[in-house]
Amino acid sequence: MKTFLLIYFSAIITLSLYLFQNQDAALAESMQRGSEIYSDFCVTCHLQEGEGVTNTFPPLAGADYLMANREASIRGVKFGQQQEIVVNGVTYNTAMPDPGLEAEEVADVMNYILNSWGNVSEEMVTVAEVESVSEN
Repeated sequence: MKTFLLIYFSAIITLSLYLFQNQDAALAESMQRGSEIYSDFCVTCHLQEGEGVTNTFPPLAGADYLMANREASIRGVKFGQQQEIVVNGVTYNTAMPDPGLEAEEVADVMNYILNSWGNVSEEMVTVAEVESVSEN
């Protein structure tokens, strides 16, 4: 019985490590693609280090809004942002145009943003998650 339990728990630990390493690799690849998308579409307003421009373009670095409003954040990147939001206690009401990104590109740039500049997301944004977010 002890041998069986040892083999069983060893298998679970090995599988967990394998899945964790594969998710880390997938996240790293997604973030790399996302950094390129960020440079092409986002950096002009949100700046190189995601600091934004106070009272004009919200910061992405250390942004409480991103973590507390995951679906709304995805919606904003997917369709653009037209409504007032509060980020780190500052109100922003500047429209963000629809960047015209594909679902995979939205997922990649969200993974980059959610895991850069002090942001840490517990869960990777997937294409399926992006596709499930509607405009309204």
